[in-house]
Amino acid sequence: MPDLAPVGRALLSVSDKTDLIPFARALEGLGVELISTGGTARAIEDAGIGVKRVESITGFPEMMDGRVKTLHPRVHGAVLARRDEESHVAALEEHEITPIDLVCVNLYPFEKTIRQENVTDDEAIEQIDIGGPSMLRSAAKNHDFVTVVTNASQYDLVIQQLRDNEGCTTKALRSELAAAAFSRTAEYDAAISSWMGHKSEAL
Repeated sequence: MPDLAPVGRALLSVSDKTDLIPFARALEGLGVELISTGGTARAIEDAGIGVKRVESITGFPEMMDGRVKTLHPRVHGAVLARRDEESHVAALEEHEITPIDLVCVNLYPFEKTIRQENVTDDEAIEQIDIGGPSMLRSAAKNHDFVTVVTNASQYDLVIQQLRDNEGCTTKALRSELAAAAFSRTAEYDAAISSWMGHKSEAL
């Protein structure tokens, strides 16, 4: 595992847009290319920050009411590829995939949704995030090379590290953030499992 890993390309896709714009602007100021999805991309564009839509990377539009947008090899291959493995690098080149070095995702607000009064099952199910946890797990698995961000409280720390280390993050930070990402997906899945269990008991 390298100690310092450069961040040249970042994918941002967040439901909670708290402090998104200062984070995106800081990344842009550090020369990081930004990729984004849906409402996140619109918010970044509206702030006058340069961003590529994810469909320009995948070659496919977002579809099925946003259920399918990041589930694509040009996203997950870009996140999961080991930069020190010849076969991985060769696959990137063969399929013209550019690595993604930072993934910033917070998940659909499933927990908040099910706490609302009179929420329907369909409304709750639509707030079960699929692509988000997949991206977080991909990035966290490959934290040797990829920085994964799950919460706005982490933004300042990441930016400071990039400034202090000439556009790189440290192994210690990437490991810490990866652990936080797996904790978040575990917590999220536990909430879904609990809700599903109570719902099935009521049938």
